[in-house]
Amino acid sequence: MSKGIFTPTNQIRLTNVAVVRLKKGGKRFEIACYKNKVVSWRNKTEKDIDEVLQTHSVFLNVSKGQVAKKEDLMAAFGMDDQTKICEEILTKGELQVSEKERHQQLDEVFKEIATIVADKCVNPATKRPYPVGIIEQAMKDTHVSVKANKTSKQQALDVIKHLKEAKIIEIERARMRLRIAIGGRLAR
Repeated sequence: MSKGIFTPTNQIRLTNVAVVRLKKGGKRFEIACYKNKVVSWRNKTEKDIDEVLQTHSVFLNVSKGQVAKKEDLMAAFGMDDQTKICEEILTKGELQVSEKERHQQLDEVFKEIATIVADKCVNPATKRPYPVGIIEQAMKDTHVSVKANKTSKQQALDVIKHLKEAKIIEIERARMRLRIAIGGRLAR
């Protein structure tokens, strides 16, 4: 009988983990959650805390599996009810986002900005809108940086000004057309 690799049975493997951290009372407390569910909990679309948390334990370090002591919880939160403490950490704590996710978010915002600019601007010579790809390329050529904390519409208006000044492509705001139709009885 061959001996296989020994794996401990009391060890819980946490996969698809998002760590939410809260610093309180001089110590850092962490909880292990599901990535997608943290955002829905904060938007109030997810109501069930069991769907959000992977385990109802409060950790000092999730990756090392160091569970917070009851004395530390009492000192920082004034209670030792793990679920209520988890709720507080979920609402007030900061969600750790990986570099890949952050890069993907910035790419999405970049494309959204380019789409808004393409919708609002035209080529002054032909009065036709630019394709999104050309706007994206012009944004890359002028080294436009995307900020995660500003709205994409606000950044799009800044990008329009920036592209006009850089003169890589001829661009101007599209004129709005209004058609007013008045019925026969009202047109006096």
